[in-house]
Amino acid sequence: MVVPDPVYKRVTVFSTLFAVAAVVGGFLLLDVATDRATAELSEVQPLVALAGLGLIVVGAVTYAFSTRFRADGMGNAKDETDEISDNG
Repeated sequence: MVVPDPVYKRVTVFSTLFAVAAVVGGFLLLDVATDRATAELSEVQPLVALAGLGLIVVGAVTYAFSTRFRADGMGNAKDETDEISDNG
């Protein structure tokens, strides 16, 4: 999706910031749920662990979606045929 430069910059900055915060928060929740990976299986808090995994997935999806944006003038690597292929 091609967008103007200011939109591209905002999407890139804020989506990356949100994705990193979500992934770090997810790992923190997993850490809390498993008591720093020292809890017995019966002591693990499953809802907190699922919330942590959910945050990690949300962060990954957000980052992957944000990579779909391109600014004006950015080429699409699939459309460029200037490079010589040396496959073998």
